[in-house]
Amino acid sequence: MDFIKLHGLGNDFVVIDGMKSSFDPSADQVRELCDRHFGVGADGVIVVQPPKNTGSAGYMHYINADGSLAQMCGNGVRCTAKFLVDEGYVDATCGNLTVDTLAGPRSLSFTAESGKLTTATVNMGQPIFEPAQIPVRAPRESLAKNPETGVEFVRNLQVQTPWGDVTFTCISMGNPHAIWFIDSFDDLPDTLFDSGNHESGKNLTTMDIDKIGAFLEAHPIFPEKSNIEFVSVHDGALHTRVFERGVGETLACGTGACATGVAGYLTGRTGRRVDVVLPGGTLEIEWTESGAVNMTGPAAESFRGTI
Repeated sequence: MDFIKLHGLGNDFVVIDGMKSSFDPSADQVRELCDRHFGVGADGVIVVQPPKNTGSAGYMHYINADGSLAQMCGNGVRCTAKFLVDEGYVDATCGNLTVDTLAGPRSLSFTAESGKLTTATVNMGQPIFEPAQIPVRAPRESLAKNPETGVEFVRNLQVQTPWGDVTFTCISMGNPHAIWFIDSFDDLPDTLFDSGNHESGKNLTTMDIDKIGAFLEAHPIFPEKSNIEFVSVHDGALHTRVFERGVGETLACGTGACATGVAGYLTGRTGRRVDVVLPGGTLEIEWTESGAVNMTGPAAESFRGTI
């Protein structure tokens, strides 16, 4: 079976052509493919299938590295669009297309060079704020209303951890996100930071998010688990690391960047348009006046191979 390894800012996928012949990998097969020592290595597997809706170019069937099915993946959508353009299923000169996902259709505009997609802007749809739909078991006192937008959202969700209490802002972009704005790293316990990197001090880079991310991802307050965003505001940008449910830390997370951008605006930390700086690079996020979230970023090919 042929595959293409694609990535969006280092968030990488094994992409398989399911447009002409069906392929439904088992959870064990996905885990084997994504294993970075014994397989190809990836954060997930995307099988690009025929579209579910009229007017769409294809369907993104995305499975996390642990074999669990994902509703949505922002970097995966851009990579799916790149596959459809680069493999000739979509005319590279048309500049736009729609990709079906479990979270619904996502429309994109894109730029291409020599017939290959390089950058895409994705309409990621509207964020979801209702706790039951995120889903998160948020008590009433954790909700707040943004005075400008009138949006009521989960702003101050308190979660107890072995390292102290954490306060989350919770938003869904077709999948659940819990955003932790860290205003002071000095107030966090030393055990949450890389003990071998004392000279760099306590900051987002030295924070051991695998330790606390695994705990928070599976906390009972998140009935379907949650992606966890660790965020520091610096020079008007949102510097973010993401612990993705079913995967662990990834170099980039598109839906996480969108949720973080919306949360930044609702909590008064940023404007509607903001750069979200991830370990793999920067995504430009805009929460438009119409309510939709636009995400702009690259998609690239790493290599091709045969399994």
